[in-house]
Amino acid sequence: LNSLPQRAPRQQIRFLPVLGEGESRVTELVATKVPMLADHPLVRGPRFRRLKIGAGHRLDTKASGVFVLGIGHGNKLLTDLYNCHLTKVYTVGGLFGKATDDFSDTGRLIEKTTFDHITREKLERILAVIQGTNHKALLMHSNIDMKTQEAYELAVKGLIRPMEKSPPIITAIRCLQFTLPEFQLEIHCLHETQQYLRKIVHEIGLELKSSAVCTQVRRIRDGVFTLDDALLRTQWDLQSIQNAIRNCQLKVQTEIEKTLG
Repeated sequence: LNSLPQRAPRQQIRFLPVLGEGESRVTELVATKVPMLADHPLVRGPRFRRLKIGAGHRLDTKASGVFVLGIGHGNKLLTDLYNCHLTKVYTVGGLFGKATDDFSDTGRLIEKTTFDHITREKLERILAVIQGTNHKALLMHSNIDMKTQEAYELAVKGLIRPMEKSPPIITAIRCLQFTLPEFQLEIHCLHETQQYLRKIVHEIGLELKSSAVCTQVRRIRDGVFTLDDALLRTQWDLQSIQNAIRNCQLKVQTEIEKTLG
């Protein structure tokens, strides 16, 4: 903002002495417009010194992907989006054969295990169990009678979700890639942390009579925001940010109205 062309300094009327012409050369006071020194950049300093920026659902230092920020009045919309309890989508990489103290591949190694007996079919059976268990938790925390017309209408709109704080819930999980010892999952979840997703990878390894660590956590969707809406570091300039706000404005308003009425 401060690098943009600034408006011209305001003008003020000053009576300046001017030496008259002719033999007498009498000094006269003449009304003249001059720029106000208070508006000079060297006096005023940077025009914008503080800008209120709020963070949405946070990412820890070992995760990457979509990270939503609110600027100015957009901070109120962040609160509304938080109250919508929207689903977030991650791609999570895993590696069978070892366990660490923090469930990531960069942690302190605790043990090594065999993994040759693991197949994609066995992995997908475990994922189906996880999804089924979390689906029951989703219905329980949504506080909706599933035999009512309201529940049917919410299910059609895809709005069955906890509308209050709840434990982390996985609404969908599937295997994207499987090449021993590596695998990649797509996880749709609510109220999660990135460390919780790493722990899920660890528990999958235990269920398969082995061990596993998380190699990557990348958020590819946060509610209505996707990777297509995200700005790369090289795009952190005023014009790109203005365009991103303008392009996402309608999507945000529609989602808030649909969920919160």
